[in-house]
Amino acid sequence: MPKTRFCEAGEAPRCRARRGRHAAGEDPAKRAQILEGAGEVFMRVGFDAASMNDITRAAGVSKGTIYVYFENKEELFRTIILETRKRIFADLRSILESGGEVEETLRRFSMTLITGLTQDDTIRAMRIAISVADRFPKLVQAFFANSTENLQDAVTDFVAAECKKGRLKVDDPRIAGSQFLQLCTGHIWKMRLFGLMENEPQPAEIAETAENAVSMFMRSYGPSE
Repeated sequence: MPKTRFCEAGEAPRCRARRGRHAAGEDPAKRAQILEGAGEVFMRVGFDAASMNDITRAAGVSKGTIYVYFENKEELFRTIILETRKRIFADLRSILESGGEVEETLRRFSMTLITGLTQDDTIRAMRIAISVADRFPKLVQAFFANSTENLQDAVTDFVAAECKKGRLKVDDPRIAGSQFLQLCTGHIWKMRLFGLMENEPQPAEIAETAENAVSMFMRSYGPSE
């Protein structure tokens, strides 16, 4: 019988790589499988009605496996909220840092933001988070928390940088940035969130909303002729 070789404490990562296996809680495919199953359950029945038994069935794993990766149902949902946010915001900072013309950059940013925020999965996740906000405020705060991915900070930095280049004229970059975000998302996003718009907006509607947001912003803060 071949001798079984166990990892030494200091060589565990290399040893795991040789075996082609992951340590408990470190398999990204298994983690994604659990999140996909949990997300399907949360979106179907909501946070309160979702049970860990439901999630184990949807994910196709044992309850013990879930607890290796996630402490409880709240952590599962918080992770889904954060990953939804990451998916939406992934390209937005790079758009602002692309170095293009102000209007084109803002237009691309606006269209990407509107598209992400008004998708069905995003709207369902945000509705569920809002429904439990009184009991689990951190679940909602997780979506809008201050971090390097925070849109308010990203847009503020962009506006300040463009002011230094003379391409915008703004007294308070943070206020101007906040106004632009509201112009981008306010109407169409709230219509979706509150159920006044049943379906995802069409590309032409997104483009029109973005164009109007950029035009109004530039009329207020574009450089003087």
